[in-house]
Amino acid sequence: MKKNKKIEEMTDQEWADAAAWLSGEKTSGDDAARILLSEDTEIMKKWNDLKNTANDIDVDKAWNKLNSRIEDEKPVIPISRPSFIPVFIRIAAMVIIVAGLGWLLFEVVSPEKVTVASALDEKNIEVLLKDGSKIYLNRNSRLIYPETFGNNNRKVTLKGEAYFDIAPDKSRPFIIDAGNARVRVLGTSFNVITDNGNDEVEVFVTTGTVMLTSNDGSQSLTLEPGYVGKLSDSNTSRALNTDTNYLSWNTDMLRYNGERLGVVFADLKRSYNIDIVAADPSINDYRITTTFEFKDLPKDTIINIICTTFNLHSVMEGGTYSLLPGQE
Repeated sequence: MKKNKKIEEMTDQEWADAAAWLSGEKTSGDDAARILLSEDTEIMKKWNDLKNTANDIDVDKAWNKLNSRIEDEKPVIPISRPSFIPVFIRIAAMVIIVAGLGWLLFEVVSPEKVTVASALDEKNIEVLLKDGSKIYLNRNSRLIYPETFGNNNRKVTLKGEAYFDIAPDKSRPFIIDAGNARVRVLGTSFNVITDNGNDEVEVFVTTGTVMLTSNDGSQSLTLEPGYVGKLSDSNTSRALNTDTNYLSWNTDMLRYNGERLGVVFADLKRSYNIDIVAADPSINDYRITTTFEFKDLPKDTIINIICTTFNLHSVMEGGTYSLLPGQE
């Protein structure tokens, strides 16, 4: 095969360069490594993902298990293992596992994954990780994490919105796969929205320092407490948070001092999944000063408070409250 012929033509130095590059020991040598992976471009991607995330791989064990399975199942798969460079045996085992033996990748490499999801009517779903970190999911969100973290990092995947209170660990940064970006911290507390409605990953920091980076590494932001950072495919932005109710979904409280009802309606939608529309647009400009504590406050009670305050009445239509002037 063309691939085997290329491999056989590699010099001793090329073998060494490939092994050192794949193992992360040097930054050059990628041309030689690509010879090993040239038949399938997906292998390179999988290798890079595996190299960055799987930190407790016993590749000697993987190699032995691979050999045992190959010997038990015919026909035998020919594998070239140059004896003059023992480190390549380890690399070859990993490449073979990533390329085709999914069952072995799962058994030896991948730690058990846990998925926690919240429904549309659920929020503040608490997840306690083994390192002591706490995560609170907002509505319609999903968190995936390993039962046991590796030695080099603590990586989780989030879709939706969550508040993170991360236990400090300088030797193992906490990394969040947020879809279009990566969030990296050592120990801090912050809020993450994987899509804020404008195709942006949005992060608000309450303590510590957070790094927000695009997947290709071309864009990055460093955020201190009080700042909101937003990152999309084309740009980044960073600004002090001026919204006192930014975390209301997590705190179960909304505070207003002369705020427009239009803003209140938007907050109620985001934080408590209450849909309110003003039948008369002028209602959106009414001003309110109040505090809503939502721990055991029914939706209808909130609507009644607003209607009583401004002499309005409400009509429920398809799960949405329509507010109209005057009482019936």
